[in-house]
Amino acid sequence: MKKYIVILTLLSFVKVFAQDPIHTQFFMIPETLSSSFTGAKKSSRAGIIHRTQWPGLNFSLNTQFAFVDNWFEEVNSGIGISVLNHQETTTRYNFTQVNLNYAYQFSISEEWNARPSISFGYGSKDFGFQNLLLEDQINIFSGIINNTSIDPIELNESVRFVDFSASVLFNNENSWVGLTFKHLNKPNISMQFDGQDNLEMFMSLHGSVYIPTGGYRNNDNKLFVLANAMQQGAYNRFDLGAKYQMDDFSFALLAATNPNKVDPNSHLLTSINAFMGLDWEGFRFGYSYDFNMTEIGKTGGVYELSISYDFFNNADCFGCPDY
Repeated sequence: MKKYIVILTLLSFVKVFAQDPIHTQFFMIPETLSSSFTGAKKSSRAGIIHRTQWPGLNFSLNTQFAFVDNWFEEVNSGIGISVLNHQETTTRYNFTQVNLNYAYQFSISEEWNARPSISFGYGSKDFGFQNLLLEDQINIFSGIINNTSIDPIELNESVRFVDFSASVLFNNENSWVGLTFKHLNKPNISMQFDGQDNLEMFMSLHGSVYIPTGGYRNNDNKLFVLANAMQQGAYNRFDLGAKYQMDDFSFALLAATNPNKVDPNSHLLTSINAFMGLDWEGFRFGYSYDFNMTEIGKTGGVYELSISYDFFNNADCFGCPDY
């Protein structure tokens, strides 16, 4: 009986990992959210962001996202490639996905542009089931561990799938608002042979809205309201905050919330996220730390490091979204 409990617990744990990784610095590298930002700076860009969650616990998560894209002026299009990798240290769960992204830009008014996009991905989820020890494999009398088990549940060590996503972005020179739908085909990610466990669609409504200030005409300082509402299956999150751009430095403070609490004991406010960034010679550096506001314990918080580079140093191009 115990071995079935282990299996069911493990399968439930795998289901938790059906949720997409989320980044605090969605405003620094918005390609993590939307393929509509592919080529949005009308330049050639590359970047990477690393996220470590709960390093103070034995259960810690590490996520890396990298991208490279280019703008093709003759066809008003951006094309790029992105790679997402996500690992859990204790169970050795690993998720990797490579996406080919395409975005097209056209004007809808004198100030606003629209950027619809599509993304095609190939993903792989791996779990170290080869390290799983079942009850009938243990021979306590001889001290031998058998290599086989009579357990009827057979599990794949990995599953691979094709993924489709679509996004749209509306932007002017200072602000942007976007909508993303990931996993439109709801790929099967079941670890069981002939099993069926569809990856839920991920939906995000996100934006960065410029707030005029009295001194804007006299300096490069800008204030933005940042928002990102996300929903995937029964899980949701809403980040709200502000970013202040001061010449080449930027500072932000956001609140991460759980509006539709799945569990009655869930917290509405889950973390307070502080950010600081630096722009230098085409480079953009960012560091953020999420202060845990729940009762999970001493998690060690969440931190992210990001770096991106504009090969043409075209960060202030006319009509490009400001991020």
